[in-house]
Formats: sequence, C-alpha cells, structure tokens
Amino acid sequence: MSRLCYITRNYHHLNGAGNKAKTDNEDTLQQLGAVNLGLRRTMYPNKVVTFFLDLAGVVHYVFAVRCGDTILLQYPVKKYFAFLCRVAAWRGAKTIALIHDLGSFRRKKLTVEKEISRLMHADYVIASNETMKQWLLDAGYKHPLGALGLFDYRSEAKHQPLSDSPLPAGDASSPFRLVYAGALAMRKNAFLLKLAQKSLPFELHIYGNRSGLPDMADNPHIVFHPFTPADTFIAEAEGDFGFVWDGDSLDSCTGNFGEYLRYNSPHKVSFYLRAGKPIIIWRQAAVASIIEREGIGLCIDSIDELEQLMQRLSPDEMDKMRRNVERVSQRLATGKYLEEALQQATLNDER
Repeated sequence: MSRLCYITRNYHHLNGAGNKAKTDNEDTLQQLGAVNLGLRRTMYPNKVVTFFLDLAGVVHYVFAVRCGDTILLQYPVKKYFAFLCRVAAWRGAKTIALIHDLGSFRRKKLTVEKEISRLMHADYVIASNETMKQWLLDAGYKHPLGALGLFDYRSEAKHQPLSDSPLPAGDASSPFRLVYAGALAMRKNAFLLKLAQKSLPFELHIYGNRSGLPDMADNPHIVFHPFTPADTFIAEAEGDFGFVWDGDSLDSCTGNFGEYLRYNSPHKVSFYLRAGKPIIIWRQAAVASIIEREGIGLCIDSIDELEQLMQRLSPDEMDKMRRNVERVSQRLATGKYLEEALQQATLNDER
C-alpha cells in the first residue's frame, strides 16, 4: 500500500519564516495521514545537538522507506537532499521536492546549473509559484513540475472581525494604515529611509527593530511598534493593508531581495492575509497575479502610485477586498494550498 511520507528534523526556533512554513507543512501532512520517516520534531537551539539529531533522523529514514512510498522533501534540505532522493529511488519510492528557497537566487550559494542538477534528483518538484515553475523549465529542469501559489499559514489566532474594523475614508481625516513587519536592515529595507523623508498620504505602522535602520528620520506618519509575537499580531494588529516591498528604491523593488520577489512566494504575504489584511505589493512580484486574481490587494509599480489609488478606492471595493481576504485566509489556515499541490502531483503520477 502506497504511503505519503515526509521527514522532519530539529528546528532551532520558529521565529523565522522558513521554519514556520516548514512546520506548518508538516502539520498539514500529518492531517493528511502522512508518515514521518525520521525522528520526532524537536526544538533544541544547540547546533551540535541539531547536527546529531538530524543525522539520526536521516539514518532512521534509510530503514523506514518502503517501496511505493511518496516522500515530500522540503527544499532546501541541508546536506542530505541528494542522498534522501537516492535512497528513495533504491527502495522503489518517489520523491517530491517542495521549494521554499533557491540557493542560486538571493543567497547566491549555488550556480543555476548546480541547483537544477540537485533538484533533478527529485521525481517531481512543487515550485513556489507559476513564475518560479517557468524559471525552472527555462533553466533546464526536465522532470514534472507543479506550483504551490502561496505558503499556508497555520495559527489558532483569529484576527479582528470585519464588523469591528471601520473602513477608512482614505483622506487626511481618516488615512489608510499600512502595516510593514519584519527584521529591518539596510540591505533589505533601505527604501524606508526615503519614505521617511516624504509627506505621506497614509500611515505606515512598522513592526520591526528600528536600530536596523539607524539613519532613518522621524516622520509623523510612520509609527514603530515593538516586537510582537506572530499570533498576537494576527489577533491584534490594526491596519488596512499589509505592505510587501524590498530594496532601496520607491519606484521598484531592487537588490537581491527585491529581485527575488519576481520568483518567490513571500511568507509575509500569507502572514498578512491571516491577519485579515489585504496586500499591497510590487506589480512585478511573482505572487502579484494571485493577488489580482483573488481580489485580495493592490499591485503597484511605484510607491508614489498609492496616493491616487487610495483616493479612488471606494468603501464597497475595500469591503469586497477584505471579504476575499477572509476566504483566502481560511484556506491558508487549513493547509489547502499544499493539499491541492499534492493532489496535482498525484494526478501527474497517475498519468
């Protein structure tokens, strides 16, 4: 009898988006009846302990794989990806690689050729989205491909009911409030320094450590908030839109982080949606087509476009957008994006 399987590991913490996304996917896999072929999931911060626990999990996997298994591997898998795929092939099992991050992009740890060669060890790849899927095809990936779309975000926290959140007028008396959350650093968020020097037609609420941008000027329309746990943010953060923008320019997303938006599915998008916030994002971002298709936000080429867009946005349009967010948020909370991507992979296998 064929089994859906995965392998978990030791996670230092769940503060980072990557670890949160991976453990959420593991919870969805458990919900779908998948079998963990490694050791149980642990949370030890010590790197030496992590090394030996992960190695022990891989050894356990070698003896647990069965003929006919389908194994989801969350890529990148440190050190062991090719080995895990080879063991599966030797045992008559198949592997699916779900891509969270590509080393040949933002971090430049691999050449494109080496990345594709590594991914070719898997029998099937689930790209983060359709744009990344096309990039993999163009780069030479030869095995079947699927696409996830958005990363699921599981949380028991509930955002404020729509009826309790008044609709802004979008003018000086009641401006739209944009929320921007994340670790701040010059290499990623330098555009905020330029934004702080402008007269803004909206309020920007930043959840991040201001010390990461030491030269940022004060602005009466920019409010910094202290670190807020994710579940608390989902339940309590006030704002009308979640803002996704990277780089040092107001006219385009730039630098390695900005360019990566063309291909990745930011976990921050799912985080904002779970908090009940429609998205404002760069039009060239890979997930922009999803935002537009689902009616869950605004896509812009330049931050300077926001003033006119917000002036034209009617209360009815805003209300419809928020209700669309509610619908998508429920899908994210229950692992539907991963579930549907796995169903597509299964259909492909049957063909």
